[in-house]
Amino acid sequence: MTITSRQNPLVARFRDAARGDAGEMILLDGAHLVGEAIDAGISVQIAAVTPAASEKADIRPLLAALARAGADIASVAAPVMDAISPVRSSSGIVALAERPPAADDRVYGAQPPLVVVAVDVQDPGNVGAIIRVAEAAGATGVVAAGASANPFGWKALRGSMGSGLRLPLASGPSPAAAVADAKRRGCRVIATAPREGTSLFDIDLSGPIAVLIGGEGPGLGSPLLDAADQCVTIPMQPPVESLNAAVTAALILYEARRQRSPTKHTKT
Repeated sequence: MTITSRQNPLVARFRDAARGDAGEMILLDGAHLVGEAIDAGISVQIAAVTPAASEKADIRPLLAALARAGADIASVAAPVMDAISPVRSSSGIVALAERPPAADDRVYGAQPPLVVVAVDVQDPGNVGAIIRVAEAAGATGVVAAGASANPFGWKALRGSMGSGLRLPLASGPSPAAAVADAKRRGCRVIATAPREGTSLFDIDLSGPIAVLIGGEGPGLGSPLLDAADQCVTIPMQPPVESLNAAVTAALILYEARRQRSPTKHTKT
């Protein structure tokens, strides 16, 4: 049976999850994220799919895998999908899954830790992009501190393209608590500063590191810069004064990866 009414209780469940009002449930929009959740062993509770989407070659295997895992599958009419999908052009499949367990310890679990601490990064797309590049560059985890967007919100999950379902994440601590925790775990704290820090080309990013990335606009405040063990500045050609938070994270993390590589990449 296909659900055709937008008044169906299922619609409210998905809308609550999109607003972050569904407790430990997360919303996965689109075949890519649903597939990433299945591959990551995330427990998917229910998936909603349109009849047209259920016939697509990339979605049929997902529905079979979800059925094997015991997830409920609801067929919904296109107008209902438009009501439960938070994106403008719905993809045809949306799911509710259990949020991955808290990973505060696992963020620093691998040795040597290379952790990104996003401080007051309020744009969920930026948080997702930071998580994506953190996984790509080999970071051990990401901490969303202060007023940073929820890394498990649907926009951040879409921005991370599935990395948020695999990479250890922690969220909620104050920036000061996040810095104290990083130091307690033996990390040098490196704060990004727009000027007067050590050049990215000269700083040592080997060993246990926690990199503080400031939010859009104000960046990191003086108390955090003072609390850091060292500040790093990315050289920029005037009149450019700052970079996007995710771009900043990418440049620093890949320099850290270069320095940590057993075989340093050098020009010939």
